Amino acid sequence: MLCHTALDRAAQVARHWAERDCPVVIHVDKRVGRKAHARLLKQLEDLGNVRFSRRHSCEWGTWGLIAATQDASEVILAEFPGVRHVYLASGACLPLRPVGELIRYLDARPRTDFIESVTTEDVGWTVGGLDVERFTLRFPFSWRKQRRLFDWYVRVQRRVGFRRKVPAGVVPHLGSQWWCLTRQTLSAILENPDRDEIDRYFRRVWIPDESYFQTLVRQVSPNVESRSLTLSKFDFQGKPHIFYDDHLQILRRSDCFVARKIWPHADKLYRNFLTDNASAQAAEPNPGKIDRLFSKAVERRTKGRAGLYMQSRYPNENWENGRTAAPYAVFEGFTDVFENFEVWLGKTTGTRVHGHLFAPDRVEFAGRETVYNGALSDSATLRDYTPKGFLTNLLWNTRGERQCLQFGPGDNQALATFMAGDPNAQISVISGAWAVPLFHSNRNFSDIRREAAQLQKIEAEFLAMLRSPWAKARVRVWTLAEFVENPMEPLQTVVDEISPRSMRRLTEVPRLTDLSGFGQFLQNLRNQGMQPVLMGEFPVNDDLRGNPPRRGRPYLVN
Repeated sequence: MLCHTALDRAAQVARHWAERDCPVVIHVDKRVGRKAHARLLKQLEDLGNVRFSRRHSCEWGTWGLIAATQDASEVILAEFPGVRHVYLASGACLPLRPVGELIRYLDARPRTDFIESVTTEDVGWTVGGLDVERFTLRFPFSWRKQRRLFDWYVRVQRRVGFRRKVPAGVVPHLGSQWWCLTRQTLSAILENPDRDEIDRYFRRVWIPDESYFQTLVRQVSPNVESRSLTLSKFDFQGKPHIFYDDHLQILRRSDCFVARKIWPHADKLYRNFLTDNASAQAAEPNPGKIDRLFSKAVERRTKGRAGLYMQSRYPNENWENGRTAAPYAVFEGFTDVFENFEVWLGKTTGTRVHGHLFAPDRVEFAGRETVYNGALSDSATLRDYTPKGFLTNLLWNTRGERQCLQFGPGDNQALATFMAGDPNAQISVISGAWAVPLFHSNRNFSDIRREAAQLQKIEAEFLAMLRSPWAKARVRVWTLAEFVENPMEPLQTVVDEISPRSMRRLTEVPRLTDLSGFGQFLQNLRNQGMQPVLMGEFPVNDDLRGNPPRRGRPYLVN
């Protein structure tokens, strides 16, 4: 047992093994304090089949782990001649099945070595970009404590073309450090006449505990099963999964004999597994039975839930599992062309219709609420601190209810690119509709011309985004001229996309705003040096089909 933390738990597990006729040799990391070490000795002094080996400093990825394993192995082979198999474990390991089952399992396979051992070409789980190079370069610096020196030295060796010579007869293999080897195999490795040369070579191999025994076992063992009897799972970053009390059923389903890494305070796990209760069946260890759960956990951790951004898992740009949590509709220009468009759309489609959520002065929530789902404020200052977070929070907090919002060139444009690239966005644009409020405004024409030029520039940039190859939103664009000629068809299309299940024709539509004189207004803009190009072709004489007289209520279409 290699121990460095939670020595009380290590003592508990060591006693469990020793009291069931399994001799135990414990190596305690040299960095552990004297008092903690002495307390461990005191806890196990009554057991005659427990020994302690010479202490080494065991830093992750360094030779100290191999030196500790070698010394402990020499002690157990010398002190306990009846031992046939040697099982390497850590202080954080926990037996999952009765010791008697493991003994019977190994009795049936007296010449089999259980150690994961595969060539570097077949390994797909190494993290850090060093597979073959871990055997051909030198690694005198600690990857954890001297990361800059480590990376610098690797780059230097690559630049000068340095390559270490692998000892004759050694074919590098990799695998889990937790193995179970026969006495004959372990003795042959430790008594190898070339051991000094091999040890000198592996002292500068990166993470030798994953390659030393895995490589040498191929030289001496005639019967290697390339698998570990220990359940050890790693995440996508190469860090081991830690098992807690709520993993009890998962550990039982694995049918493995030992699991690591166990949380020291998992009292329920230690209480349930450190017993002599017989298993229901002598099943073959099969960690693959729970691989699906770990795969889902990795996917949830790396991809997350669509549209969820939170402190504990804020994804990298374009790594998110969907930019937003649900489909939503964006309308540009519709409130400029129709009166009471928001009310009509909400009534017709049964969705929540907001105003201009990104208006410069405030957030126009549906019903002009000041606080919305998830305690979202209508403060423009808070919204503009992180516009992306505002929109994604709104859609996450209202999952199950379709959201519609108004957008325009006068709004904050920070999310234009985000929405254009969002597959959940349905964007409908009446280009040039921003000119209608200017037409109805009673302002100096020079100010109108200046603002019209600015709005046209902003909308042209937004339309260019929507037409770009990377845009993933569902986009529909009509010029103002073609829209007012026949508004029923575009409205029907929009409603069908928002509520595809309704499948009914519109019989009630909002009232079009009065556009009498709008053609002359556009001509005046041209005369003043501003060229309106996004509205389409409006005749100066106001001969616009579909521009009905003003009415007090929506009209019916026969």
